[in-house]
Amino acid sequence: MRITLFQPDIPQNTGTILRLAACMGVDVDIIEPCGFVFSDAKFKRAGMDYIENMDIIRHENWAAFRQHYADRRLVLLTTKAETSFLDFKFQAQDILIFGQESAGAPDELHESVNERVLIPMQPGMRSLNIAVSAAMTMCEGLRQTGLFPKMG
Repeated sequence: MRITLFQPDIPQNTGTILRLAACMGVDVDIIEPCGFVFSDAKFKRAGMDYIENMDIIRHENWAAFRQHYADRRLVLLTTKAETSFLDFKFQAQDILIFGQESAGAPDELHESVNERVLIPMQPGMRSLNIAVSAAMTMCEGLRQTGLFPKMG
């Protein structure tokens, strides 16, 4: 399982997601361009030294990412989906994709992914913080596939 951030624009959220992914043994892809300098001090502070122990692949754009993962199932987290992440059957090789914090995922992503899932919320609520969404979804995927880190 991998986490993919499409053109992330808040360094603190990106750092938090990288730290979470490192702690859970999940690698990360970042689709450029980022809305911040990748070595930004806030980003490094949030990711701490955890990011040195994981695989982070940066892709020039969506087309390069799609080419790199042509054989993998791409799962987009979006408020425009109809399937709850709790009802979705995750697979160990899934790539979980999260859109920009400020704009979500463009139509191009919606049209070219294999699956779309959402996190159900109370009526009238727009969206969760992307780091919270990544944590909830990734942990459910790891639980379902037996990939959640073991105690001890």
